[in-house]
Amino acid sequence: MKIKWEGVMPAVTTKFTVDDTLDLVNFKVNIKAQLEAGVSGIILGGTLGEASTLTESEKKTLIFKALEIVKEKIPVIINIAEQSTTKAIEAVRKAEKYGANGLMILPPMRYKADARETVTYFKKVAKSTSLPIMIYNNPVDYGIEVTLDMFEELATCKNIVAVKESTRDISNITRMKSRFGNRFKILCGVDTLALESLLMGADGWVAGLGCAFPAETVAIYKLVKANKTKEAIAIYSWFLPLLELDINTKLVQNIKLAEVATGIGTEYIREPRLPLIGKEREKVLAIIKKGINTRPILPNYKN
Repeated sequence: MKIKWEGVMPAVTTKFTVDDTLDLVNFKVNIKAQLEAGVSGIILGGTLGEASTLTESEKKTLIFKALEIVKEKIPVIINIAEQSTTKAIEAVRKAEKYGANGLMILPPMRYKADARETVTYFKKVAKSTSLPIMIYNNPVDYGIEVTLDMFEELATCKNIVAVKESTRDISNITRMKSRFGNRFKILCGVDTLALESLLMGADGWVAGLGCAFPAETVAIYKLVKANKTKEAIAIYSWFLPLLELDINTKLVQNIKLAEVATGIGTEYIREPRLPLIGKEREKVLAIIKKGINTRPILPNYKN
């Protein structure tokens, strides 16, 4: 399946049962809600997907189940976050074998690789697969920035085709477009900068709160692309307090609580994460409740 690398692609949460096993029933509920809203793809096993806690067998199951649910209507993309080049290549080959349509790849984990090491890592991983790749550029959280000069080198890999732009620097979109034209598709990876990024020419949005509010997320994207900026801003202004739940170390707990509130998820997480308690929980629930109570009526954004 050819991936356009545009539109809204939620980095979906992994659903667990109270017994800490995969909850494929609620996983299906959420993915079907994403399909109904009009997302362009789904991304499995990212930070929101609690990737670091998943076993190889669980990742395989999630890929198989997602492919079964979407029925080739949209692509299924798997995140690759490994500590060594060998492990990354192994993970990529397994993802391709299991049927994933594309990859989102982080720089090497734990070790802070320099530019030469990072480029070599990405090139070797890219050459090990025929799947299209989106580079996840998030120096704030992961300590390694993929600079424009590094992208210049990576441009020689034909299957490196997109970037999840999470540098928090909106002008980086303009820099990428000015230097590379349309060589790389650019998807915003920071919820609170999504509208601004789309207005500056980003091709899509890797969404966090879209896990709980898929229709509103897709509506913003569609309205921007239809030059209905005023309507998009109105929804985004309502959405912003909720979107801020994504730029927090407890983003998984926050967003899973939002999924419960919208009826398309559960709160169960995997340790060492623990459910929110006390004032922290009350604050998050208050934000979610206000969002639900003031939820806007959406225009016919699909058309």
